[in-house]
Amino acid sequence: MTIATTFPLSFDVTPSTAQRATAERDAILADPGFGKHFTDHMVSITWTIDGGWHDAEVLPYGPLSLDPAASVLHYAQEIFEGLKAYRHADGSIWSFRPEANSRRLRRSATRLALPHLAEEDFVESLRQLIAADGSWVPSAPETSLYLRPFMIATESFLGVRAAQKVGYHVIASPAGAYFASGVTPVSIWLSTNYSRAGKGGTGAAKTGGNYASSLLPQQEAADHGCAQVLFLDSVEGVYLEELGGMNVVLVYKDGTLVTPESDSILEGITRDSILQLAEDRGHKVERRRVRLDEWVDGVASGDITEVFACGTAAVVTPIGRLIGEGIDVGSADATAGELTMSLREELTGMQYGRVPDRHGWMTRLDR
Repeated sequence: MTIATTFPLSFDVTPSTAQRATAERDAILADPGFGKHFTDHMVSITWTIDGGWHDAEVLPYGPLSLDPAASVLHYAQEIFEGLKAYRHADGSIWSFRPEANSRRLRRSATRLALPHLAEEDFVESLRQLIAADGSWVPSAPETSLYLRPFMIATESFLGVRAAQKVGYHVIASPAGAYFASGVTPVSIWLSTNYSRAGKGGTGAAKTGGNYASSLLPQQEAADHGCAQVLFLDSVEGVYLEELGGMNVVLVYKDGTLVTPESDSILEGITRDSILQLAEDRGHKVERRRVRLDEWVDGVASGDITEVFACGTAAVVTPIGRLIGEGIDVGSADATAGELTMSLREELTGMQYGRVPDRHGWMTRLDR
């Protein structure tokens, strides 16, 4: 399904009559947590098979009205993205590689038989929301405004086919520092009873079903005192895939960085950016299939010196220990790796405007 509007969308704006007072907003921004509070407005755009994308608007944040027969409720035809808006020292507001998020949304749309939204309209939808709610972007260190664009099938129809009516929305939520007391290595649980995605499935798309399937094993991880769950491939059960919501990278003592690659792994924008920064420094980077025993044996021999996870929310998270049935690798008391932390500092420095953006990754959102 590829029908798309061929001209830039024009947005109507309806200001909220219930915007939070400055004092209430400031109290939220002082301790926002993650995904608990939402800004005063949201973006909405409608797509129909005959009319393409239309009715673009910024309107007060509030409930969506869905018919009980809406396709998304029955066949999970849904995709989403996640990125952040950062306030720089001069007060300006920027996002990190939104064009890459737009391209990934397009790939997800193809896999879920949803329409493509033009890149310029995707970026403009972010700018429109920031124009209305820029005051919600916090300024404290390591804080940001998390942006959640998503697309859902809204046609009221119970036949099993791609929906002919779709809604695209963007909501925003202020996010506090992921590591409030400093970045420390985490323990990871190895899931051997569950798979995140199957061969030929939707693993490479950013769709809610992939995350729903990770929730039970994530609970299992928490029961074992772990912060996240690591999945193996669904065919042989021996190759690393990804965590419940993050990619994984192994660092070898010769400086090589290795990350799992398969058609069922979501292409991480943070991961690819981190790997580019490593290549800029002269490090060798390998994207390939990685067996679990390569991690186990590599840590035991000292060939693997650091392991980290990466994603939008935490940026980079050092992994100290991997445990599972018959598996116990590393130490919960491990210190964060030097390269891991250096790459994290460089990337976050770029996002917050402290480090030169030599790749042109930052896009200004406020006007």
